[in-house]
Amino acid sequence: MSERFAPAAGRLAGAAGLWLGWPPHAFWQATPAELAAVMQAARGDAPQPADRETLTRMMEADGDG
Repeated sequence: MSERFAPAAGRLAGAAGLWLGWPPHAFWQATPAELAAVMQAARGDAPQPADRETLTRMMEADGDG
């Protein structure tokens, strides 16, 4: 780890444990995007979920529909 990464990662791991109740392995297995999404939801700033029409369109585009 770099000298800049290690302290920041340690602070984020501590924050995830304190605010989200995540054990260390949950923090280290999460992607930055997952951590950001959970933190955004925790502060009440999460985007609205997709409606059924949007989900259907996305599944069809991905070949899952």
